[in-house]
Amino acid sequence: MKDAVQPDVIVIGAGVVGLSAAIAAQARGLSVTVLDREGPAAGASAGNAGAFAFTDILPLASPGILKKAPKWLLDPLGPLSVPPAYAAQIAPWMFRFWRACSPGRVAHSTTAQTAMMDLSKTELEPFLAATGTLPMLRKEGNLQVYESEAELKASLPGWKARAEHGIEFRHMGAAEMADIQPGLAPRFTHGTFTPGWYSIADPKLYTLALADHFRAKGGKIERADVTALKPVEGGVELTADGKTRRADQVVLSAGAFSHQIARTLGERIPLETERGYNTTLPQDAFDLRTQVTFGGHGFVVTRLSTGIRVGGAVELGGLKLPPNYRRSEAMLKKAQTFLPGFKSEGGVQWMGFRPSLPDSLPAIGRARATGRVVYAFGHGHLGLTQSAGTARLVADLLTGQRPAIDIQSFSPQRF
Repeated sequence: MKDAVQPDVIVIGAGVVGLSAAIAAQARGLSVTVLDREGPAAGASAGNAGAFAFTDILPLASPGILKKAPKWLLDPLGPLSVPPAYAAQIAPWMFRFWRACSPGRVAHSTTAQTAMMDLSKTELEPFLAATGTLPMLRKEGNLQVYESEAELKASLPGWKARAEHGIEFRHMGAAEMADIQPGLAPRFTHGTFTPGWYSIADPKLYTLALADHFRAKGGKIERADVTALKPVEGGVELTADGKTRRADQVVLSAGAFSHQIARTLGERIPLETERGYNTTLPQDAFDLRTQVTFGGHGFVVTRLSTGIRVGGAVELGGLKLPPNYRRSEAMLKKAQTFLPGFKSEGGVQWMGFRPSLPDSLPAIGRARATGRVVYAFGHGHLGLTQSAGTARLVADLLTGQRPAIDIQSFSPQRF
């Protein structure tokens, strides 16, 4: 192991992916320091829905989304929106997204995503056990609800794809839905339950627990705003807060800011920001038995140890525009309608940046400029879900091992 001046590895980013990778590298005997501009769990890792969505193998970029997008885009508070002030800037990304919606590319992305999900599910419980966080895991499933038989039928191709990949689910009518989740409005006539949908008690508390475990094993976490990387003899030089430091290897896992740092290595990776919104309410807001997904409206209601969270939707608005909390309020109003008796008082609003690539797959692999920099970002809605699997792949790369799965589909240079 190296001395404290030059650690074996510096991980940029103290979200759930970065910390998981740091812990996996540490477990391989490497000395690891984590740098983050704000500290652990400051970004999307704090405010997500807490789901390990292993059944969510279908990319957001798909023919189905193209059919829904025009209608959704007409509603500024709907499931998918692009603020007018950001439309021109995001146009190149949207073009790549459109290209990724072709049937051939969707099939390729689905196969790659399935492999990543299988790995992540296999790695999850051993990782939780090793970090002392296994008691935070819940296995309560997810109920996707539909407002008509026609809406259910429209979803069947997606379920067929899941069935082909061995994912368990069952379709049901209103009576069986009520057994799983009482209190749904009668407008929801059909549903699909996926028992293999796991969740974590609270994503922020989980990420902070990972930080505590990492420190307890000798790791260091420092607040530092990394702005540039440079290959040097025997390692990588980082510029952070106007100062330089070195490491043998670097893992870039800075979420929605990752592409800005990668650009200093000469790479232009088309990362965009899905701005996610939610409201977290007191635990007595509703008697929630399972996560409920209102797919036609683009949001979920989920039970955490710290309350009931209502959130989701996609706002492609970048990093600089101010939050539009009317989106949170719109989802909360729908939750009151969809779940009669839902208490909407006393909530805390949140907005976070989900780092997303056009084909819905993360960027995992080495930088073009130097093999000593490993990229691990761009997971979109699936950062928590794929954190343990990503950590395994990153640790494999850092230690010169053959990655546990074929990572060619996740190449940062694929665009």
